[in-house]
This record gives sequence, structure tokens and C-alpha cells, in this order.
Amino acid sequence: MLDWQRTELAAVAEFRDAPGVVEFTSDGTSVNTIDGWREMKIGIFSQRELGEPAAPDEWADRTLPKPRVAVSFAAIEASEDFGRRWKTWRKRLGLLEASTITVLADGAKWIWEEQRKHLRGAEGVLDIYHALEHIAATAKVLHSTPADSEAWTAAARTALLEQGWTGIETLVRAHQSTTQDAAHQTALNGLWEYLGSHQDHLDDRQRLAQGRSIGSGPVEGACKNLIGRRLKANASRWRFRRVNRMAGLCSVMYSQQWTAYWNPLAT
Repeated sequence: MLDWQRTELAAVAEFRDAPGVVEFTSDGTSVNTIDGWREMKIGIFSQRELGEPAAPDEWADRTLPKPRVAVSFAAIEASEDFGRRWKTWRKRLGLLEASTITVLADGAKWIWEEQRKHLRGAEGVLDIYHALEHIAATAKVLHSTPADSEAWTAAARTALLEQGWTGIETLVRAHQSTTQDAAHQTALNGLWEYLGSHQDHLDDRQRLAQGRSIGSGPVEGACKNLIGRRLKANASRWRFRRVNRMAGLCSVMYSQQWTAYWNPLAT
């Protein structure tokens, strides 16, 4: 089945024919093996139609069209090896230029390092939910009362969604200049480092106006449903070779390629 997924045209025909914008999301989740917990990496190429344009303050209430088609793959392996799969799959899916792809992910360094090597030229987007988690955590350090913490979070969220890195930079610098508290400085420096390393991945305002995604939801769901539901069931512990094979089977099912494999005449 995995050979079929990697070699047969029928496995990717639906993706190649589907309309929409191309997104790639990647993440990892821990799986228990006989050698201890290991990170199972997941990659998903998907296509979806554009949604309705939205303003920054509408980001949480809008409803994007669901992906029409997706192809997923997963394995426990080194980041460099997994990253090489991305380029291989891009070509297999008929995506001639990486510039036609949007990479959406959290701040994990290995993802962005592999993107620069294997999907060079793709547009990068830092997942909005992870960015806001870091903002909220910083706000709790800066303010002792829930009301003040929520107010600072709201201000930072607005700055991020409307101005990207420029808005965050202005907000953080202003607070740094008015506080001498060591804990506050540490929290602000952490937020600066996290978001500052993604200055080119924070153009949420424009993407919202274009009806595009600003979150890595597909792969977050896959960590739970593609991998977790099967490979973490009943306190399972896996042999390395077998867990990768099972992850491949789960990927075929998650990619909706199961029918095409068993009944090629139906496609």
C-alpha cells in the first residue's frame, strides 16, 4: 500500500485535479516505542478554496472552506530525512514551484529549517493559535490581575493581526522601557525571540483579506486523529519498524486514498 501511495498516479490524481490554494502543514507527536517515547512527524499537503475576505477582528469568527483533498504522510525519523520527503511529495503532487505553497506551522525550529531547504520560496505562516498562546503567557507574567492580563493580551493580539511584527515590536519595546522587573524583562525577551524569529511569517492581515488560512489546524487534528487514535490506543508500545508501517496505513486512510487503493476502477 505504501509503495502504491508513493508511486501510482491514482494515489495523487484527485489532488492534482482539485482546485484551490495549496497548503502544507507539519508537526510531531510522541509515540511510545519499546525504546521509549519518540516523535512521530506528520506532513499534510492539502487544497482548499479561498474563503470570504475578513478583517483582523473577524479572524476567530469566520468559517473557511474545508480542504477538498489532502495527502498525508508520517514517520519516526530524523528531521533531515523527513524534510526530504516534502520536496519529493511536492513533485509527485504536480506542484512545480514551491512558491505556490503556503507552509503553516508552529514555531518548531526543525520545521522552518526543513522548509528553507526543501520548500524554498514557499510562503510561511506562523500558526496564529501558538502565537497567541505565547502572548497570553507573557501577559500573565506582566500583570497580576486577570483583567489587566486580558487587556494586554487583547492589545497584543490586535497589534499582531493588524500590523504583524511591527505592531508586536512597538508594543514590547514600550513595555521594556517602562519596567525594571527582571521577570517582566525575561518574559518580554522570550516573546521577542519567539515572534521575532518569524517576522516574515506574520502577515495575517493580508491573508485574512485574501480569505486564506492563518492556522495549522489540519496537522493539529492529525496528531490526534491520524496518529493518536490508533498508535496511542490502549497504552500501546511499538517496535520502530512496525509503528512506521502502521503510520503509513493510517496516512492512506486519513488522506482518503483507501478506496482508490482497494477499488481503482471506482476512481
